Amino acid sequence: MLSVLQKLVLAILFVMAISQKTDGQFQQWCIADEQTPDDVLQYALDWACSQKNVDSSKLQVNQPCFLPNTVRDHASYAFNSYYQNYKHKGASCYFNGAAMTTELDPSHGSCKFEYIP
Repeated sequence: MLSVLQKLVLAILFVMAISQKTDGQFQQWCIADEQTPDDVLQYALDWACSQKNVDSSKLQVNQPCFLPNTVRDHASYAFNSYYQNYKHKGASCYFNGAAMTTELDPSHGSCKFEYIP
C-alpha cells in the first residue's frame, strides 16, 4: 500500500509528465499579470489585438471568451494569442511588464487558450 507521500510524489510526476513536450520544455501560456492596473492592460490589449495573426474575435459579445468580461481576462486571451503566434520568431510574453507566462492552462469553459508547440 502506498503512503500519502508516495501518492503525492506520483501525482506530481504524472502532472509533470503530461505537461511536458517531447523536447523537455514545459508548455507555456501568456496571461495578464494580476498586479497590472487595468489602464495599462487595456493599452497592451489594444496593441496585441492590432497585430496580424492575433484573433480577438472570440472576445466579442456572445463569443466563447467574452465572459468574464474584464480587461484582465480579455488581455490574457489576446496576450496568449500573440505569444503563441510569435514566440518562434523571438517574441516574448512581456507586454511592458503587464504579462507573465504560466504552465497552467488558463482555458475555462468554452474559452480555449491556444497552445502552439
